[in-house]
Amino acid sequence: MHLFLPAADMAPFLVEELARSGVLTPSVLPAADYAPLVQADSLPEHSLLAFAWQTLPNAISVTGASINGWADQIIGRIAGVVSDAGPWRLHLWPVYGEGRAGWHRCELIRAALMERLKKKRRALLKGFEEGSTAWTSQTSLVQAMLTGPDAGFLSVAVAPQPFDRRALISTFPGGVIAHAEDKAAPSRAFAKVIEAELRLGRHIQKGQTCVDLGASPGSWSYVAIQRGAYVTAIDRSPLREDLMRNPRLTFQQADAFKFRPPQPVDWLICDIIAAPQRSIDLLLEWLREGQMSQFIVTIKFKGTEEYALLDQLKEQAAPLCSDFRLMRLCANKNEVTAFGVV
Repeated sequence: MHLFLPAADMAPFLVEELARSGVLTPSVLPAADYAPLVQADSLPEHSLLAFAWQTLPNAISVTGASINGWADQIIGRIAGVVSDAGPWRLHLWPVYGEGRAGWHRCELIRAALMERLKKKRRALLKGFEEGSTAWTSQTSLVQAMLTGPDAGFLSVAVAPQPFDRRALISTFPGGVIAHAEDKAAPSRAFAKVIEAELRLGRHIQKGQTCVDLGASPGSWSYVAIQRGAYVTAIDRSPLREDLMRNPRLTFQQADAFKFRPPQPVDWLICDIIAAPQRSIDLLLEWLREGQMSQFIVTIKFKGTEEYALLDQLKEQAAPLCSDFRLMRLCANKNEVTAFGVV
């Protein structure tokens, strides 16, 4: 059984997306006391799901486990399967209850696991690593998700699966990233850029060139300028006054859908308000023309009827990229963000 953690309120749409991807009989697990989960008997061949925050491949159900029982279950699953040479990571988190009780229990399970590894599996302990950096082809991932104090699911993704399925298997526990905070930004939209960068494992760098389409009031340009990049901002309306004065920003009052840079840029960033098909077409045109090296583009929806349009990006954009992601970010509303490396 493979488990998928849907983006917030997206469980039924994730089931539909899996079905369109050729996965047979996906369904929402009945769950009265914890967040909804989607199960399926196979993974999508194209390794892209817009409405899943995390994937637990080959998950098994764990019931009646105490703190020590959880630690023993984890060791039993990884011993002889995960390479002693590592590296391997552990994601351990609760999806039940409120407050800190679930997280406290996870901390106790982690401590019990580490103590057992020190006593009985020191070679395996050497390969253990912390952090949420991008997967390498040698990284394995162990996921223990608690649906209650003594129950949950356990998944082991042996290298190179996390790397090969990096658009499905997040480096963040549960695939959740807290919203970035910056009161100086023109709007909260800047958090989408930060989250996409974290998930991709790449950041806008000092000295790089960016085109920001539909830039006003300037939150995405703000992030790039803070990083030391040079931004060409395209919109019908100007950006916030301090951004307009910044020497690293060039503003052009123009149609964002018709603009093309005189030469390819390091980043295309676009949070323009438009019909989803227009934003999809724009991204595909830039990709086919080789206008950028990396990109973050938001696809906005008014309802739910047009979600299937995202399949075009899976089929047509992904082959043009070395790393292509498509996800309803934690910072997204009724929108999905496409981001990647050309």
